[in-house]
Amino acid sequence: MKKYKFTIHGNTYETEITNVEGSMLHIEVNGTPYEVQVDKEIKQPPIKTIAVSTDGTKPVVNTVPMPNVANIKPAASGASGGSEIKSPLPGTVITVLVKEGDSVKAGQKVMILEAMKMENNIDAEQDGVVKSIKVSQGSAVMEGDTLIIIG
Repeated sequence: MKKYKFTIHGNTYETEITNVEGSMLHIEVNGTPYEVQVDKEIKQPPIKTIAVSTDGTKPVVNTVPMPNVANIKPAASGASGGSEIKSPLPGTVITVLVKEGDSVKAGQKVMILEAMKMENNIDAEQDGVVKSIKVSQGSAVMEGDTLIIIG
């Protein structure tokens, strides 16, 4: 629907509003879906279409409501062919302890994330091989952002 760029504490986030349902916004921040509650209902304007009558006389204006995209769901976790390790809270990546191709065991520390002036260990949730690392040292992440994909 609408795309915006926000800069928060010097970090730029690309956002897109994908759906509006009353006072609930469905947005994506850097590709990660979120639901946001706003303080008032947001009215969606109708789409207007113009149709010309078959006899070529006056055009007729039809009003069609905005399509509801509520049934469009983001890709499920693991849709990229592996298990996604997501950020449990907003913060900054301090250290990435693995590289693509490394074998990891469930519970193994794979990253350190600083949040609220505390270091947080990010652990692998399953055994596997690191397929992709989506962030690097110094990256600012939001809660729910994909950090690593393990296959």
